[in-house]
Amino acid sequence: MPKALEKYQEIERSIITTYRKTLWSPFVLAVKKYRLIEEGDKIAVCISGGKDSMLLAKLMQELHRHSDVPFELIFLVMDPGYNVENRQRIEENARLLNVPLTVFESDVFAAAENANAESPCYLCARMRRGHLYAKAKELGCNKIALGHHMSDVIETTLMGMLYGAQIQGMLPRIKSSNFEGMELIRPMYCILENDILRWKEYNGLQFIACACKFTQNLTGGDEDTFSARRRVKEWIATLKKENPNVENNIFQSIHNVQLDTLAEYKQDGKKHSFLEKFEDRS
Repeated sequence: MPKALEKYQEIERSIITTYRKTLWSPFVLAVKKYRLIEEGDKIAVCISGGKDSMLLAKLMQELHRHSDVPFELIFLVMDPGYNVENRQRIEENARLLNVPLTVFESDVFAAAENANAESPCYLCARMRRGHLYAKAKELGCNKIALGHHMSDVIETTLMGMLYGAQIQGMLPRIKSSNFEGMELIRPMYCILENDILRWKEYNGLQFIACACKFTQNLTGGDEDTFSARRRVKEWIATLKKENPNVENNIFQSIHNVQLDTLAEYKQDGKKHSFLEKFEDRS
């Protein structure tokens, strides 16, 4: 009689069987297409405790197990000021998923809230990334991996257009400007959030959401970041009823930008106008 699988083994199997098409294959596609992982890399997989970063940890473990390219992994958790319950949930989920954690602490939640009490989320994200870069470099890593997915890319692009008057994407790979020799990679760049939710529910998993005091107490404002993102999510869901391919179409559009049709654009911080080439042709 075959030996019963441990829970974490069942979860791993679901990634490469039940959700192979929607999770494993697009993950591998992103890693190869954007050359995210190279021989000799030492990557800090940054875990916030949410569904996205926890799935990322399992995907990276699975890749490490089967890849012909040798690389190292550290599963890095920064405690920015979690309450006891959230810290405990992260640690319990890591044990359940068989993910060995390296944990360090910071005061990011308190510092961000004190510095900008009305809207600390942007500052919080920047501070968290800085701490993660610094700790990862201290541990000998040359890359950090974050759990941003295709839905994040799509929503961020649309939010920039609708609320920021700009077309600005989210790259799958970025060189740090503040930490020499460090890069940020997004291996779940081609995975949709709904497929992550299906995996989570299929395996009966419960993860934390954003755990700072600000978002726990948020009741919603007219133009705060969270309501803007929520409205964009709802808008996309409505459009999908008419066109099931709408998410993929938006995603592909940022890979197919026609600069010759834009009145103005920026490159390396410098603004360019269509008139530059227009006058040259004249």
